[in-house]
Amino acid sequence: MRKIFDFHGGIHPPENKHQSLGEPIRDAGIPAQLVVPLSQHIGAPSSPIVAIGERVLKGQVIAEAAGFVSVPQHAPTSGTVVAIEARAIPHPSGFHAPCIVIDCDGLDEWLPHRGLENYEGESPSDLLEHIREAGIAGMGGAGFPSAVKLKEKPGASIDTLIINGTECEPYITADDALMREHAADIVAGAEILRHIVGPKDTLIGVEDNKPEGIRALKAAAEGTGIEVVVFPTKYPSGGEKQLIEILTGRQVPSGGLPADVGVVCQNVGTAVAVVDAIIHGRPLLSRITTVTGEAVARPGNFRVLLGTPMQHLLDLAGFAPQRNQRLVMGGPMMGFTLTDTAVPVVKTTNCLLAPSASELPAPPPAQACIRCGLCAEACPASLLPQQLFWFARGKEYDKLEEHNLFDCIECGACSWACPSNIPLVQYYRASKADILQQRRDHEKSEQSRIRFEARQERLAREEAEKEAKRVARKKAAEARSQQAASDSAGDGGAAADADPIQAAIERAKAKKAAQQQAAGSESELDTLEKAVATTRKRLATASAKLEQARAEGSDLVGALQAGVDKTRSKLEAAEKALADYLASQAGAAPAVEPADKPKSAAEAAIEKARAARAAEADMSPEEKARKQLESLRQRLAKSEQRLAQSREAGEEEKIVEALAATVERLQEKISALESDLAAAEHS
Repeated sequence: MRKIFDFHGGIHPPENKHQSLGEPIRDAGIPAQLVVPLSQHIGAPSSPIVAIGERVLKGQVIAEAAGFVSVPQHAPTSGTVVAIEARAIPHPSGFHAPCIVIDCDGLDEWLPHRGLENYEGESPSDLLEHIREAGIAGMGGAGFPSAVKLKEKPGASIDTLIINGTECEPYITADDALMREHAADIVAGAEILRHIVGPKDTLIGVEDNKPEGIRALKAAAEGTGIEVVVFPTKYPSGGEKQLIEILTGRQVPSGGLPADVGVVCQNVGTAVAVVDAIIHGRPLLSRITTVTGEAVARPGNFRVLLGTPMQHLLDLAGFAPQRNQRLVMGGPMMGFTLTDTAVPVVKTTNCLLAPSASELPAPPPAQACIRCGLCAEACPASLLPQQLFWFARGKEYDKLEEHNLFDCIECGACSWACPSNIPLVQYYRASKADILQQRRDHEKSEQSRIRFEARQERLAREEAEKEAKRVARKKAAEARSQQAASDSAGDGGAAADADPIQAAIERAKAKKAAQQQAAGSESELDTLEKAVATTRKRLATASAKLEQARAEGSDLVGALQAGVDKTRSKLEAAEKALADYLASQAGAAPAVEPADKPKSAAEAAIEKARAARAAEADMSPEEKARKQLESLRQRLAKSEQRLAQSREAGEEEKIVEALAATVERLQEKISALESDLAAAEHS
């Protein structure tokens, strides 16, 4: 018998779970239109790879992962892409974000797919890649990409895998219904996850208020070595850190991760999604969502396609808008109010709550804090909510971080316990957002500072080099002047004996003439050297623009090539003029440019391009087309990589849009060229 531990704090709000458990899970069907947000998970939003007007099949990738912490999105059913635009998504602020809009054709036609016949013969890394490609993100919390969470961390040793079936939030019964009707799939998913993680113990944690789900899980887990652990009901037992402490007695350190104490947690819904991906080859296209509250006539749990508008679910449940004052996505503790019923169901939508005014009344006005300490007693993270509240009001962000604000799981237990009705969690959420924005601004400022200091160092270095050259030229001129004066003095020595005054006058004239000649030589030399340096810089800049235009397939390649050739000719003329001048100063004949003169990188690139064009002249049309196709594919790969890096770095929207347009243009060119080649080969 496994020992059950307890965690600090917690509350016991009314559960109200019976409302939605009267019927089995119902199929929500196919709506007329699906709105698939590109960001349904923590991390970088997915990048669309379909075009408006394109027909897609169920399970087809419509947006690919745009970074390590990202997952792809798939078409939940067959239909036609009619828009890729910003739409309202589930967010506390009514936020709009890019979405792919699909008009469903009702055929539900699948893309060909199949699972792995023997997953036990596959390596954990291969299975993680299948999970990533299936677009699976955590379905019980913030939506962290599952493949990233399951990936082995350097220096971490995982000995316990926990499948979270707690579902402690009032009203929500999606996981309970899943455990009742799909217990075998949950256990099968836990076995796959166990094969990936390799833990010593695999536990399924369930609160004792789900007797039917517990019985089903225990029957399915018999003989598998997976232990179903039942513990007393208390909110928020479903929090990851709280569940770990309940089942293992271990406390995740402040700012740490479950892996730091040897634990990995996954939700029961995620386990079922893993079975679909590995065994059946199906990506994550739907989820179980609870629709409940006194404002719906038939509350229950629905299997709903991702992207389904909330209004579609409300209609199926018999929504009575006159009885409802607000809609909540999630439960009454951690959910948030929706501003539009057209927002879509996403991977983290576990509940749509439509309460009546009497069932979930608006909170009364907040009163002054009476320092009762009930919030600290209720906090499951052992924080000081009252102190955090004062710091948040005063915008003392340093003190908030010192008091571990980011350990707050925003469960709402402190707000529920507060007799003054202070919305504490709202203050914490706002402060977290402000701190994160400050961090982003600081990072940008640091990057700008580093770039500025590097530029200043470069300018100082260049100025020092120029000054050294000026000093050297000045010394050389003085030496020449002194030599000329000495020569003049030697020639006129005899005359000086006869006429000292005339000799002094002649020496002064000779010295002045030498100085004027040196000054004139220095000025002309400076001018020639400056012309060569300036022309070289122009050639380098023009060559860089030419290479960029070629990589992007721009129509300006011809004009840029002409500019490069013209600048190169100017550079050759400037270099020859400088060489001739230096030769004349040394008393030698004008320099003749050697045949084997070293070429600059820009000159070599230009000659290489000319040679390539000459070689293409001898190719057949098909060979030219294949070579062009290969070049376009290389450019597309580079452009896609640059686009992904730009999105991860959070560069300006104009830059991202320009890169995306380049990728789209290259894809169109590749498609057209492939079609032409296929037609030529067929004929």
